[in-house]
Amino acid sequence: MHRVTDCKASRDYKLWLKFEDGLEGSVFLGDLLDVGTFSVWRDVDQFCRAAVDREAATVVWEGGIQFDPDILYQDLLSSRAAKEFKSPGFSPAVE
Repeated sequence: MHRVTDCKASRDYKLWLKFEDGLEGSVFLGDLLDVGTFSVWRDVDQFCRAAVDREAATVVWEGGIQFDPDILYQDLLSSRAAKEFKSPGFSPAVE
């Protein structure tokens, strides 16, 4: 299991994360605003109250919202891979 050690939520619905293995970066969570419980984040101040639950080693918000740290880790890896794929000068090999 991956463990979140630090986080910071920003007003553009990005969540910066740091994991105990040193991986860090941001994931965008604004796509969740229309999904049930997450609608409370329409008040961006609610979103910005993200905190790390040290015992669960994940990000939590008031009202019981929390994420599986392994899902956050994979989302971060996916977003980093997408950025690398789109980086200038990237030229995929053609077979």
